[in-house]
Amino acid sequence: MESIILFGLVLTLLFIGLPVGISLGLSSILFITFFSHDSLSSVAISLFGAGQHYTLLAIPFFILASSYMSTGGVAKRLINFAIASVGHFRGGLAMASVLACMMFAALSGSSPATVVAIGSIAIVGMRQVGYSKEFASGIIANAGTLGILIPPSIVMVVYAAATDVSVGRMFLAGVVPGLLAGVMLMIAIYVVARIKNLPAEEWKGFGNLIRGGKEAGWGLFLVVIIMGGIYGGVFTPTEAAVVAAVYSIFIALFVYRDMGPLKGQTWTNDDDAPHARVGFNGTVYGVSFFLVWEILSFFAFADSKTVTGGDRALWGGGFSLLLAIFYVYKRSSHLKESIVTCLLAGLPIWGRNLSLMLRGFFPALFGEESRKVMLEGTKTTIMLMFIIANALLFAHTLSAERIPQMITEWMLSVGFNWFTFLIAVNILLLIGGQFMEPSGLLVIVAPVVFPIAMELGVDPIHLGIIMVVNMEIGMITPPIGLNLFVTSGITGMSLARVVKAATPFMLVLMVFLILVTYIPELSTALPYSIMGPELVK
Repeated sequence: MESIILFGLVLTLLFIGLPVGISLGLSSILFITFFSHDSLSSVAISLFGAGQHYTLLAIPFFILASSYMSTGGVAKRLINFAIASVGHFRGGLAMASVLACMMFAALSGSSPATVVAIGSIAIVGMRQVGYSKEFASGIIANAGTLGILIPPSIVMVVYAAATDVSVGRMFLAGVVPGLLAGVMLMIAIYVVARIKNLPAEEWKGFGNLIRGGKEAGWGLFLVVIIMGGIYGGVFTPTEAAVVAAVYSIFIALFVYRDMGPLKGQTWTNDDDAPHARVGFNGTVYGVSFFLVWEILSFFAFADSKTVTGGDRALWGGGFSLLLAIFYVYKRSSHLKESIVTCLLAGLPIWGRNLSLMLRGFFPALFGEESRKVMLEGTKTTIMLMFIIANALLFAHTLSAERIPQMITEWMLSVGFNWFTFLIAVNILLLIGGQFMEPSGLLVIVAPVVFPIAMELGVDPIHLGIIMVVNMEIGMITPPIGLNLFVTSGITGMSLARVVKAATPFMLVLMVFLILVTYIPELSTALPYSIMGPELVK
């Protein structure tokens, strides 16, 4: 009876038009006040605990990193790299859009951010070469959902916090399913492209592919820092989020220079001498290699007793110097200047750029564009954390009334096994995902289904990936599918047209959901081979 009253309060508040977060929190408070023996002080304790939850502290920093990566020119560089990689296939531009979404998902952890960043560029490009607006919009709406499946994922952080499982294992568990989902979407695009005779881009050679990789490299290296740092034992997922935010700010403002006072200022000028540009580029490659080497070797040898920081710096410096000399040697073969002359001539370019960065450091950090990005990131964080805090209060009320245990006992008494239980979970989440924001829905449902899953022998990490995939599909199903609204906003199409466009590719994700649900190795093989099995307390 208590469960009927509690869920009835939530549904009533939702149907009269209250926001999800308020509906969850208010229904919990009303239930505790009038129907429960629990103290109202538990409300304050639960809400305070949400702000003190160490795992949830990763969310604002991942959102900040996503905001800077979305505002900078990272998305455009990823699309160019994706086109250079798969654009020469039939339907290649659409496949490149999916690949770009996969790469951007690994930087942002957010589906709406992926749709906005990639869709605003890719849909226009697809329209220019002959793709229909519906086809392009359907692809982006579906591919954008990979933002919460490919790590790092904000939704995975929420699930880990709600069930007390490892964030690191959840991130690793999303790698294989994320790649599989992207490949399935690209295969579907290729089949449609062959049937409809969609265009293919011209293959421009491996040189273009390498150039695209170099341009996107600084953005993609964020993935290496996050994953390498976590699994190298250097920092926790929450600390990784902080590092990701700092790195994203530096790359957007000072390396790519797509925003802030340095916007539009290139590293080299047209009036720089050719041999000076060659020398500067050579030292850039050397310095870049040294930085990458220092980071990766730190991850690899952080616990080593024999390899010191000095050893790593010495090796890295030697390799970097050889790389710089080799580059200048190859590029200066048609010039009359020596290698040393080229390298020395590049130093003034370094001085000019370092001077620009020092003078523009504080104006870039506190300028109008940075303040705008910070404000947008803060708004998103407050909205999301408000929903999560109230959902945690609702979950506390469920636990205090032993509602999950009663549901577990009922399901076991009527003969549910792991197979039928997962069917029920998928149906529940697919329906709930149509009406609620993913993070809030996860915090509500996870505490209910988690103990049942453990009783039936379902792996906790496998369950998490199943729930995340359901949240993906929920983001492209009406009436509240967030990706549908975002796609509608950037294309100007009506919501009904976007739904119709997204439906054929959503069926691919439904097939993918079945595979993920009943082939647990897709989710568990990688994390357990690296970190071992998840031990439930």
